[in-house]
Amino acid sequence: MKTSDCLNYLETLLKSKSIKDYAPNGLQISGKSEIKTLITGVTANEALIDAAINEKADAILVHHGFFFKGEEAVITGMKRNRIAKLLAQDINLIAYHLPLDFHPVFGNNVALAAILDIEVEGTFSSGPWQQAGCFGSFKKDLTPEELEKCIHQKLLRRPLHIGGSQKRIRTVAWATGAAQDYIVEASRLGVDAYITGEASERTCHYARELNIHFFSAGHHATERYGVKNLGSHLADKFKIKHKFIDIENPI
Repeated sequence: MKTSDCLNYLETLLKSKSIKDYAPNGLQISGKSEIKTLITGVTANEALIDAAINEKADAILVHHGFFFKGEEAVITGMKRNRIAKLLAQDINLIAYHLPLDFHPVFGNNVALAAILDIEVEGTFSSGPWQQAGCFGSFKKDLTPEELEKCIHQKLLRRPLHIGGSQKRIRTVAWATGAAQDYIVEASRLGVDAYITGEASERTCHYARELNIHFFSAGHHATERYGVKNLGSHLADKFKIKHKFIDIENPI
């Protein structure tokens, strides 16, 4: 497929221009004009770029790309090494951040629900972010220990659990990645538990004082699936080769 066709399709699908974000969405580093082999991954780190080069990729599609707000503007050191490799191999770097979190079909939030077998019942917002997270329910009541075991088995990472409540868990809200402060909005929904990727020192106190179970399941672990599913969709639609490469990350 032509790179331009891919980019136009992704913009139509993800509607990134309608979402305020911390980083530019879409094409970040331009490369070949045609894509035959697409590599997807969570973050555009050097290990992923090296793996993509080994796969003779024409494009890399990630959730975490470059040029985030607050990032150093100069291209030196680590950033220079990453970009130099992409330019030397003429590889496109395409990144979608919040649009990929929020998307109702390929988003990280709905993908996490599918992995954990949660029925999605709606979305909630936080600050300027529309549809920042989702809420729903499990098919049956779970003990905190049962949910912790489920997350560990499904995401291959043992979660941190803060037991802010003595209740069993049926209703739940969640938002992937670094969305620990959305626990406040989650508590207003009256759910039994809140799941996200990361935790801060204050999160422990929030969970206890808001009387809600909190699970930190890993930023990387909760955001593997959106970009992987989107890559598979592009491969099917445009008849290209696709491979998701998971660079291990315990955070």
